[in-house]
Amino acid sequence: MAEKEYWRWPEYRKTVAEIDWRKAKMITAGVDVGSVSSKTMIMVDGQPYAFSLMRTGSNSPESAAKTISWAMQGTGLEVKDIHYVIGTGYGRINIPFAKKSITEIACHGRGANYIWGPTVRTVLDMGGQDCKAIHIDDKGKVTQFLMNDKCAAGTGRGMEVFSDLLGVPIQDVGEMSLGVTEDPPPVSSTCVVFAKSEALGLLRRGWSKVEVLAAYCAAMAHRVVTLLERVGVEKEFVLTGGISKNIGIVSRIEREMKIKALPIDPKWDPQLAGATGAALFARDLLLKQQKAAF
Repeated sequence: MAEKEYWRWPEYRKTVAEIDWRKAKMITAGVDVGSVSSKTMIMVDGQPYAFSLMRTGSNSPESAAKTISWAMQGTGLEVKDIHYVIGTGYGRINIPFAKKSITEIACHGRGANYIWGPTVRTVLDMGGQDCKAIHIDDKGKVTQFLMNDKCAAGTGRGMEVFSDLLGVPIQDVGEMSLGVTEDPPPVSSTCVVFAKSEALGLLRRGWSKVEVLAAYCAAMAHRVVTLLERVGVEKEFVLTGGISKNIGIVSRIEREMKIKALPIDPKWDPQLAGATGAALFARDLLLKQQKAAF
């Protein structure tokens, strides 16, 4: 029997059945090949139509092809039917069917503006290998950003290591970490390798899994807050990326910053912000091309 992969987020796809892409004037897509997950958002006349979220493999072009193929599954849509594709994310320059690549910073800013609305000014993108604090204007354009990519301890990959170490499904880590009456001292190590060793030491000393998770989530939240304090937080504030689904980290960030992040509509997944922004940029560039042709 295969060993259970506690660290793996569930993969999924969705199609909006009410939309008929065959009647569309404009079909665009954003493909976000991140260090941990690959996402595709396909938009029909500027409206979300189909999307997918899956694990990134060792090959960026292959991961891009898999995620867009899965998004189109069962729709009859093919890549050749999509008028413009933008690539973004860690593997953005290795997406052969994309007409252009745009940084994930710009795409998360634009996607956050679309998902939460024009009042958003600060976006915290908590990705697989880095965290980015981004300031945007009312159009979703980036005005300032700061990135922390020094260590996996403050990222999704670091959380995956702890999930596997403790045998707790990654989607349950955040909720489980809140099962303490008071947060224990945070793990001190900023490197995920040493943090893992420190966690093993705590378990040997009799700490429960809940206490270890609380200590790690508290440490991760504090490192993110330090990043946010360096760039400053302008209201309104939102979180994107996989770690934004971890209530244990999000609630601790809010508590330490004394600010509440805007809630997300249940129909949206904050991990899709980058792919959504890329699909919107694709629409802008397609419109620009069409205007230039007349």
